[in-house]
Amino acid sequence: MVEWKWSVLWEYREFFIQGVINSALLTIVGITFGTILGLILGLLKISRKKIFTIPATLYIDVFRGTPLMLQILFIHFVIIPTLVIDVLGFSQAPGALFSGFVALSLNAGAYIAEIFRGGIQSIEKGQMEAARSLGMSYGMAMREVILPQAFKRMLPPLGNEFIALLKDSSLLAIIAVNDITYGAFSVAKSTFVRFPPYILGAVLYLFLTYLLSRLVFYLEKRVRTSTEHS
Repeated sequence: MVEWKWSVLWEYREFFIQGVINSALLTIVGITFGTILGLILGLLKISRKKIFTIPATLYIDVFRGTPLMLQILFIHFVIIPTLVIDVLGFSQAPGALFSGFVALSLNAGAYIAEIFRGGIQSIEKGQMEAARSLGMSYGMAMREVILPQAFKRMLPPLGNEFIALLKDSSLLAIIAVNDITYGAFSVAKSTFVRFPPYILGAVLYLFLTYLLSRLVFYLEKRVRTSTEHS
């Protein structure tokens, strides 16, 4: 029989407040480092030198071709303990939240790299040739001419990736990261009241994804307006 005791939500409100904070924090860190990593990998993948393209392609294929949950388990139980304890000599590894930051950033970097690659390659080759003919170096032409134009085209898929990242952060509950999903599960497990905690968890994710989608829409509108007036 389903228990409808809604008062447990208030009694265990600290679980959900902390869950929202951690979920938002994980998403912000994942977006930040994932975007930096994705930009580097995207540029390496379109390089003309195979010494750069092969490792970047391998990285992207591995992280896009394997389940995020397995990546989380591997990073938390194998990679980080090996590096921190066996290699660096610390007595214990950082907590699950740190593993969550690492896992989400590395995974997001692979997907965002493909968005950057596609955005950059969508710009006509003549743009680069024209910039180089004006005396710009490759790096300056990329920074001043190609990337600003590519970024306008990359905003919609980047926005989708950021929203997906927020929802994917729920998988970190498997290593006991105290996010929204883990909070809802803990309350349901402790009280045997199933329905209200899971409903509140879904509503909180819906609220956060809505805020994020509105922010992306605002950025798209700002970019579109600046383009029309330039």
